[in-house]
Amino acid sequence: MEHYLQHAVFKKLGKLADEAGVPIYVIGGFVRDIFLDRPSKDIDILVVGNGIEFAERAANALKCQLSVFRNFGTAMLRYKDVEIEFVGARKESYRSHSRKPIVENGTLEDDQKRRDFTINAMAISLNKEHYGQLIDPFDGIKDLEDRLIRTPLDPLETFSDDPLRMMRAIRFASQLSFKIDETALEAISNNKQRISIVSEERISDELNKILLSPLPSVGFNYLFDTGLLHLIFPQMTELYGVEYINGKGHKDNFYHTLEVLDNIALYSNDLWLRWAAVLHDIAKPATKRFDEKQGWTFHGHEDRGARMVPKIFAQLKLPLNEKMKFVQKMVQLHLRPIVLAQDVVTDSAVRRLLFDAGEDIEALMMLCHADVTTKNEYKKKKYRQNFELVKQKLKDVEERDQIRNWQPPVSGNDIMNAFGIKAGREVGIIKNQIREAILEGEIKNTREEAVGFMIEKGKKLGLRPVNDINN
Repeated sequence: MEHYLQHAVFKKLGKLADEAGVPIYVIGGFVRDIFLDRPSKDIDILVVGNGIEFAERAANALKCQLSVFRNFGTAMLRYKDVEIEFVGARKESYRSHSRKPIVENGTLEDDQKRRDFTINAMAISLNKEHYGQLIDPFDGIKDLEDRLIRTPLDPLETFSDDPLRMMRAIRFASQLSFKIDETALEAISNNKQRISIVSEERISDELNKILLSPLPSVGFNYLFDTGLLHLIFPQMTELYGVEYINGKGHKDNFYHTLEVLDNIALYSNDLWLRWAAVLHDIAKPATKRFDEKQGWTFHGHEDRGARMVPKIFAQLKLPLNEKMKFVQKMVQLHLRPIVLAQDVVTDSAVRRLLFDAGEDIEALMMLCHADVTTKNEYKKKKYRQNFELVKQKLKDVEERDQIRNWQPPVSGNDIMNAFGIKAGREVGIIKNQIREAILEGEIKNTREEAVGFMIEKGKKLGLRPVNDINN
């Protein structure tokens, strides 16, 4: 393993450890990523002894600033291009009501036993006598070869002690496209209620990492099959299932949502666009109706879904800022380009879409493209050809009319100055009429045409111009 320890810091730390008479090891993700051929700049150093004391010695020798977290028994420093965290070897025991362990000093073996998964329990010695020796007591190498997530000890105990590890197991499976060991999977199902002792912030952090996986459906399928999703995000599980009346059924909106999510993941790493994919049909269960002629309908699910977004974000402790508003906008507008792609596209409809979507129009078009999941290849091809026409129309109209992030060519102050009136109902009426006229193509998006239109509409309201606002 010496070949993989090329960074100068390893020899330096090994020498310091020998001088101090303590065994130290590289452990965890850095070792795992060696075998996955993934570059890693985060190094975890396990000290069989006092981790913080050794970290202080290392910081002095490396001339680095050290951050110490005594509550967690860890310390961290940055050396050149790597971040190094130090911790003392320990063994842990848990109480049923908390995932915070009772910690005691331990051996390397104790520390490897407490690790979450076999692939994260491998260690490499840095002491001169055994430099580069791999210690892999739980066959983590074989599990990497078999692409398997497995716990070092009994998974029932592992997941009961720290229920967040259930989310981490699913997250690693999703990120790495691994399978979860059957015994571990059964243990997650049996322990799922224990997730209630984990904070919503930690759960959402893992959810976000699952969402950012190359194929997020892997993680969401595991969450659903184990029953965890029903506890942490019940609104999403309500999408599951197909109902039939008179032989007519609708598509399973849960699996459709996962397909849309995977489609988005092919083109964008934007976490919030991926959340929009998850939530775009979230209100379909609430709006589902059966009509004898039309079959199943979900009228208004985009409006209802947009209203659900803030509550879901608050529930999951996701940010209630512009990111939430972006997701809300995507959910609200996600049907609009699809409708345009089905019909003859008018300039007016395109202008209104540009006006409503603004700078997020490309993200919206990407979401709508991903939303075409029909198994009918003819329909899929037709939709996507029409989408290309819509995209070209959007480009043409935007270049000509400059509607994106539209600012009215005539302001409320302009209207008041022109007619010598105060703020009131007439100002709002004229502003709306100008906007509608531009969006409908009745006048160009220029100040000159807007002013002429304003004068005309003001006169119809009984107003008389008293100032020339062009001067």
